Amino acid sequence: MRNITISLDDETAAWARRLAAERDTSVSRLVADLLAEKRRSGEAYQAAKRQFFARTLRPLSRPGDRYPTREELYDRPVLRRR
Repeated sequence: MRNITISLDDETAAWARRLAAERDTSVSRLVADLLAEKRRSGEAYQAAKRQFFARTLRPLSRPGDRYPTREELYDRPVLRRR
């Protein structure tokens, strides 16, 4: 573990102390846990993004295939102009 020093405004520092007390932990552990969770969620997002863009794209090329209409996509009735 590394020790670092951070600066917080008074209101944020008071909030962090209250939250740490509610969770029965120290402000240091609270910040470490929050940063670790942020890192994990960022890594998970990047992995999901890589997986999505690694897919093979397939055009609608079979006979009878078509793109849905806007109304079908949004389940809206067709409005007819007069």
